[in-house]
Amino acid sequence: MTFYQKEISRIKNICYSNKSQIDRVVGTRHFIIHNFEKELNLNLLSRVRCTSKFHLLRLYKLYYGQTPKQYLIEKRLEAAKQLLSRGLSITDTCYDIGFESPCSFSTLFKARFGLSPKEYQKKATFTKSNHS
Repeated sequence: MTFYQKEISRIKNICYSNKSQIDRVVGTRHFIIHNFEKELNLNLLSRVRCTSKFHLLRLYKLYYGQTPKQYLIEKRLEAAKQLLSRGLSITDTCYDIGFESPCSFSTLFKARFGLSPKEYQKKATFTKSNHS
């Protein structure tokens, strides 16, 4: 084992030494991945993972560098791109991926991708028709 491999192993043992914490955080992420279109909040996620919501929030941020809500929004917005590319309406896309308001969905989408959902959909449709 090289010096660098030993150092990586040493640091990994310090940072990721608590297997139950890792399982809890990874389990939370998997739950979000498989249920992102549903109404999810920190209370529900903490009940599913049998931990306090504040502890879960700290652990998630520690291991992933973002909160569960930030990841949930990211996951939903990525799914929105796929649905919009297929021609689904903006309103239907909004509700299908778990947002409660087309206005907030559009605002978050534009902030994340630099285009409104309508602009993105037009661009995706144009690109798809030029490659066909």
